[in-house]
Amino acid sequence: MQAFRGRLPRIAVSGAVVATCLMAGGTAASAQVAPPFAELFRQTSEAPRQLELEAEVDRAEGLARQARAYPNPTVSVMTENVGGQRPYNRFGRAENTLQVNQPLELFGKRSARIAAGEAGVVAAQARTRDGRLSYAYELARAYAGAEVADRRIGLAEDELEEAEADLKAARALVEAGKEARLRGLQAETEVNSLRAVVDTAKAERVGAYSRLTALSGQSVSYSTLAEPMLDRLAPMKGHGPIDPTQTAPYLAAKADAEAAARRVTSAKRQAIPDVTVSVGVRRLEVDNANALLAAVSVPFPLFDRNRGNIDAAQAELRGAQAREAATRLEAEAAIQASLAFNEAADARAAAADRTLSTAEESYRLARIAYEAGKSPLIELLAARHGLGAARGVVLDARAAQFDARASLARLEGRTITGEPVQ
Repeated sequence: MQAFRGRLPRIAVSGAVVATCLMAGGTAASAQVAPPFAELFRQTSEAPRQLELEAEVDRAEGLARQARAYPNPTVSVMTENVGGQRPYNRFGRAENTLQVNQPLELFGKRSARIAAGEAGVVAAQARTRDGRLSYAYELARAYAGAEVADRRIGLAEDELEEAEADLKAARALVEAGKEARLRGLQAETEVNSLRAVVDTAKAERVGAYSRLTALSGQSVSYSTLAEPMLDRLAPMKGHGPIDPTQTAPYLAAKADAEAAARRVTSAKRQAIPDVTVSVGVRRLEVDNANALLAAVSVPFPLFDRNRGNIDAAQAELRGAQAREAATRLEAEAAIQASLAFNEAADARAAAADRTLSTAEESYRLARIAYEAGKSPLIELLAARHGLGAARGVVLDARAAQFDARASLARLEGRTITGEPVQ
């Protein structure tokens, strides 16, 4: 999110009124209103980012279902003692066999595979929740970015209006002979510069709303917001501790490690040879009789003992355990930093408000003195620049406050508006 420059402008208030009228009257054909953030997040279930996360869970569930499948039996039909020399040149001495072969997974091979599949589903669900929290965080910043873009236009227009008022006063003093013509040219240059700032702010607004539209997965671009978010942030008065082992990134890393451990067990069990049981019936034409047959076959593990897959699974487990430990340390650091940033952001916002009050009073006095001919134009311009900088400081503080709240909400497993994310 880019830095904020300016104070709450008239356009923010008028924009909210227009959005309300459009929603109430159903005339949003030319302006698509973004709903309140909580509702917008609920409406993004069909957004590409959300669908991608759901597909990961569906994939894991499909693999888990496949892990429960039994080996398929093999049916074979065989004819012997035909097409040879006499007396086997015809079918009079043929032996016809129908046989069914069924592999049996013994010693826990199937149960280990099923456990690995189920652990994969749990890991996919944990990663999906972490992904949804990241998506909610990005969507909130995009929503606030659109609000910032609206305010930035209004702030630039406010400064332009004040500069035009200064230009009008400067021209009056020049005509009265109380100021040199150079002062009027300076004021006019300032007005032209601020008009370019207004045009730039309008271009930035287009980019901000385009990003919000893209993240929300909408085909029609948003052009205004239903409600502001920045003014809803109240100072944080005390906050309980956050358990790093309950944060979404750590839970996802832990689930990945548990799934890797299950895959190690499954790989070890896969080294056990499958026992194949065969049952069939044989027709003896020469004796005009039928006979049953049964057999058991076991592969001899002379060359393939699945050692490569076992080593790979164990290496994957070591990596997953290392990521789990690293993620826990990162979660602890992120919690401490987020709490500190929130406290600092609140203090910064309070200080910025005091700075703005001082700058507004300074500009008011400088304008009175200039209009009375008691101070030069340069002092008025300096006071107005100071006021613009103070407004920027205020909104910079609001931006930092919002980012700090959004980051803390992500660690707590909720959206910026307080809804839990599953």
